[in-house]
Amino acid sequence: MITVVLTIHLQLPGVNSLKEKRRIVKSLTTKLRNKFNISIAEVGDNDIYRSAIIGVAIVSNSSSFGHQVASKLINRIETDSTVVLSDYSTETA
Repeated sequence: MITVVLTIHLQLPGVNSLKEKRRIVKSLTTKLRNKFNISIAEVGDNDIYRSAIIGVAIVSNSSSFGHQVASKLINRIETDSTVVLSDYSTETA
């Protein structure tokens, strides 16, 4: 069993309240969870309006498949107009 863990740092330009931030992050995480069958949650910057840190876990029987899913996930986030991907890191266990 291989686990690929992503830590994704997002910027949310134009967000002026925590309520608006939560709506955007919740919508994004739900879409990604449904499309990629992953575990995903907001794990940091909870009280900062224009920033979010998302944690993702991908469990697979193949390291290459896990990294393919991670790559597709990052590409999908980059095409989302509501957030800006500022940084991400990958860990394999």
